[in-house]
Amino acid sequence: MYGGPVVRLKRKLTVENLWMYVLAVLCDGPTYAYDIRKRIVREFGFKPSTITLYSVVYRLKREGLIREIDDGVKVYEVTDDGVKSLKDAVKFIEDSTSKIKKKAATPHVSE
Repeated sequence: MYGGPVVRLKRKLTVENLWMYVLAVLCDGPTYAYDIRKRIVREFGFKPSTITLYSVVYRLKREGLIREIDDGVKVYEVTDDGVKSLKDAVKFIEDSTSKIKKKAATPHVSE
């Protein structure tokens, strides 16, 4: 059965790379951290823990990929560097996936 590796892959591509989902949500416009979490659940179908999300948000802010807007509450928006990082990540995933798909389309399986 292959369930274990697929389950691990889903975790690696979601929670362990939460930064991509945060940036993707902020590409729709500025919002506060709690709303980022709600949008991730709604749009991508997984629920990151609150602590993990806030850790990622703070790290992205330190790295200059998002910035805080003073609006009475902490509202975040993606920066140009954040958009570039997200596009680079998407390209890497697409390139890797394309290569893997080619291999999976014509497998050589020994019986």
